[in-house]
Amino acid sequence: MAISSIGLGSGIDVKSVVSQLVELEKRPIVALQKKEASIQSQISTYSQMKSLMSTFADAASALTRDSGWNAMAVASTNPASATATVSGVASAGSYSLEVSKLAQVQTSVSGTAVPSTASMGAGTLTLQVGTGDPVAITVGADTTLSGIAASINDKNAGVVATVINDASGQRLMVRGTTTGAQNAFTLSASSGFATAPAGALAFSATQAAQDTEAKLNNLPITSSTRDFAEVVPGLKFSVSSVTTAPVGITVTADNAATKKNVQAFVDAYNAVNDLIAKTTKYDADTKTAGLLQGDSTALGIQNILRTVVGTATEGGAFKTLSDAGIAVQRGGNLTLDGAKFDKALADDPAGLKNLFANATASTDSRGIAVKLKTLTATMLSFDGTFNSKTDALSLEDKRNQAQQDRVTARAAVLEKRLNAQYGALDTKMASIKSLDAYVNQQITNWNKNTN
Repeated sequence: MAISSIGLGSGIDVKSVVSQLVELEKRPIVALQKKEASIQSQISTYSQMKSLMSTFADAASALTRDSGWNAMAVASTNPASATATVSGVASAGSYSLEVSKLAQVQTSVSGTAVPSTASMGAGTLTLQVGTGDPVAITVGADTTLSGIAASINDKNAGVVATVINDASGQRLMVRGTTTGAQNAFTLSASSGFATAPAGALAFSATQAAQDTEAKLNNLPITSSTRDFAEVVPGLKFSVSSVTTAPVGITVTADNAATKKNVQAFVDAYNAVNDLIAKTTKYDADTKTAGLLQGDSTALGIQNILRTVVGTATEGGAFKTLSDAGIAVQRGGNLTLDGAKFDKALADDPAGLKNLFANATASTDSRGIAVKLKTLTATMLSFDGTFNSKTDALSLEDKRNQAQQDRVTARAAVLEKRLNAQYGALDTKMASIKSLDAYVNQQITNWNKNTN
C-alpha cells in the first residue's frame, strides 16, 4: 500500500520537520548574502571614487598646461565683422583690423543655354585647379548637362557642378570648394561633344577666386580663408565682412578664468576627500562603521593625496598651497581664499604658475599639479589602484557566490535524503498500521466465535 503524501503513514508533520532542517542547513547563506551586499556596495563606491578621481585628474592636468594659466579675454568693437580667439599662448595687446576683401571661391557658368534634354555628345573635359595637375573628366552615357554635372562631381576634384535654369534654358554652373586666389580653376572641353551647341560648354567666371585682404595695425595681411591664424602668435583673427571703419580688438589677461581653473581643482579634490572620509569613518554616536572603514586601499589613497597637497615645493616664490590662499581645513578639505589668491596672481603670476605647473626634472621642485597628474594617471591606469581593487572585490564576490551555491546544493541533497527517509518511514508505518488493524479484526472475530 503506497503513501501518497509523506506524513500520512506516520502521523508526523514531515513537511514542517524537513523544512526546518533544510533551513537550518541554509543558515550560513544569510551571512554570505549580507557579505555579498557589502562587496557590491564597495564595488559601487570604488566606481564612484574612480569617477571623482578622474575629474580631479582633469582639473590637475589643466593646471599643468599654459592654457590653464594664460587665459585671455578677447573683445571686439564690431564682432559681426571681425573678432579673435585664443589659439595658443597669447599676450595681451590691442589691434586695429580693417578688411577690404573677403576670401571667396570661383564661380564659372557655361555660355549658351540649352534644352534640358539636349545631348552634348560624348567627350572629355579638362579641369585644372590652381597649380595642380590637370584632371580629365570623361562624360559617361548621359551626355545631357545633368549627366555632365554628375561626371564632374564624381571626380571630387575641387569643384562642384550644378545645372541652373533661366528663361533661355539650362546652363552649367561650376563652383570651387575652397576659397583663395590659389584655388582658381579652368574648365574646358578638350575633345568630343560633337552635338553640343556653340558655347554650351564654354565657361566664363562670374565670380573670381580671391584672398581676404586686410590691414592689422596698418600692416597689409592676406589669407586664402577668412581666418588669420599665423599673424600674431596665440591668436586667430576671423573676419565676416568688409569693414567701413577699423575694428578694435583687445586681448587682456583673464584672471577670472584662471581662478576658475584653480577653484575647479579645489572642488574636485574635496569631492574625492569627502567620499573617502565618509566611507572610512566610525560614527561614535550611532556606533556605525563606514563601508570602507579600515580599508587599506581607500586610506592609502587619502593619505597620499593629503601628503602631496601638503608638501612644500622648491625653487619658487610660493612654497605651499597656503602661500597662494589655498588652506587645508580640519578633515582634509581645501578652501580657496579668493582675495589672497587674487593678490598672488596679480603680484607674481609666474611664481603662482610655478607652484602648480613646474615640470622640472627635480622631484622636489615639481609643481603640485604636475605631481598629482602623474599620481592620478597611475591610479587610473589599466593596472592601477582602482582597477586592481575592483578586480579583487569582484573575485571575492565570485568566491562568495560559489559558497552560497555550495550551501544551496548541500541543502537540496539533505532535503532529498530526508524526504526519502521519511517516505520510507511512512511506508513502513502504514504497513504496520495495516497489519495491526488486521490482527485486531481477527481477534475480534475470534472472540465472537468463541462466545
